[in-house]
Amino acid sequence: MTAFNPMHTPYARGWRLWALLATLLLINAISQIDRILPFILAEAIKTDLSLSDTQIGLLTGVAFAVCYTLLSLPLARAADRSSPRLVLLICLVVWSAMTALGGMAASFLVLALTRFGVAIGEAGAVPSGHALIARQVPPERRGLAIGLFSMGIPLGTMIGFAAGGALADTLGWRTALIGAGAAGGLAALLALLLIRPTPPQPRTEADDQPFLASALRLAAAPGFRWLLVGGLAIGFGTAPFYAFSAPFLIRTHAYTAGEVGLAFGLLQGLMGVLGTLLGGRAFDRAAQSGTGHVLRPPALALLIAAPALAAGLFAPEGWMSIALFTPGMFAFAFLLPSAFGAAHLVAGAGRQAQASSLMMVASGLLGPALGPVLVGMISDAIAGAGLANSLGFGLLIVPVGVALSGLACLIADQRIATRSRLVVAPRLSPST
Repeated sequence: MTAFNPMHTPYARGWRLWALLATLLLINAISQIDRILPFILAEAIKTDLSLSDTQIGLLTGVAFAVCYTLLSLPLARAADRSSPRLVLLICLVVWSAMTALGGMAASFLVLALTRFGVAIGEAGAVPSGHALIARQVPPERRGLAIGLFSMGIPLGTMIGFAAGGALADTLGWRTALIGAGAAGGLAALLALLLIRPTPPQPRTEADDQPFLASALRLAAAPGFRWLLVGGLAIGFGTAPFYAFSAPFLIRTHAYTAGEVGLAFGLLQGLMGVLGTLLGGRAFDRAAQSGTGHVLRPPALALLIAAPALAAGLFAPEGWMSIALFTPGMFAFAFLLPSAFGAAHLVAGAGRQAQASSLMMVASGLLGPALGPVLVGMISDAIAGAGLANSLGFGLLIVPVGVALSGLACLIADQRIATRSRLVVAPRLSPST
């Protein structure tokens, strides 16, 4: 059996490298726009379709998270073993079409089904994007490349909140969803032209293992196990935060959807861009230093953000709430390159997409599926009792999840530092 040697891979250089990264950034941004739009459009959708907060939680939680996370593993397997470019293109077309169909929904059930469809497509975006980076980006630039790719999340959030809020106030939520779907179709054409096919992947030991056995072996590695715990916890922080921050600011502080989209969306975009770039650079420096402490900086950022987020839920003024949410916006983005980069280090060459998908399962299943629903149920119960700031109390789930994720990342950081040699190995060492 021939071990995978990254030196045999023809990496993209010059303009081809930057075209690849720019296209992946655009695709990830569109993916996040399509995911985030129902959050900023929630109040308009709720009024038009006569929904409850619990149903909004189901739309932004269970309806998306279950398909998104469960399908990420087989799509990651396909990206690792075949063509990540083809997987990415097919997924992009699917989720864009389903986003546009969501704008035509006339009931909760139909809208929920379209969100399932969006999730099915988007499940392959991150694993196939990371597989393309692993095959076409030189090792010394992969932390920065993951950071640039991850920048699509805050940029997509910023555009989704700002443009979605403006469209909700002017043309309506249906136009916003249809327009986002059309943009995805144009991005698919661009990706077809600019992303070159990847060379065949040499077979590794992981290819001879059954799919489930390979995933379980990776998940059993101590460093990776604590990464999964951190991902599980952060899912309970980020998903409810983005699902209900806009409704919270609209109801509690009397903002309009357009005002929330402009203020919250632009700040989230700026903090996200700053966080992903600094996070990618920090990961590259830590990985090249040989100390192994690749997760300590994002862990500390999460532990600082948790109390600030809690304070923001009970601030007397809207601008104070947004300001106190800022450390959380930065920490969420700062974590991404280090979390995925550390997962790739533990997994080894040829299994980067699988490692990314396992991280997505951890962060994207229970937290996004249950977190928004729990917030909605708590909010409905408190509002039914006649108490004020019902969403603020429900959103206390967010700082708790963020703090627990920070602690788990500190433990994972220590495990990786002591057990991993921080090299891309041909296969996962049982002692890692």
